[in-house]
Amino acid sequence: MVRVVVGVVIAIFTLHVLFVVFDANQGNGFVSFIYAMAQVFVLGLGDVFTPDDELLGVVLNYALAALVWAVGGKLIIKALRR
Repeated sequence: MVRVVVGVVIAIFTLHVLFVVFDANQGNGFVSFIYAMAQVFVLGLGDVFTPDDELLGVVLNYALAALVWAVGGKLIIKALRR
């Protein structure tokens, strides 16, 4: 179950980054849903890096958030197996 949740969150981050990089229409319901969910799950990591290039900032910050979720999920799985 933990793997599924972490996988879904990382997929949301990936889609969000792709939508930002390729300038997806935020008026689209699916795109705006992914954007909103990414904002919820980023847990304050959405502005850790603030380079001049905003796209680079999105990529770096959401990659960091995905890494934190992946490591956190791994630790939770490991703890549950004990």
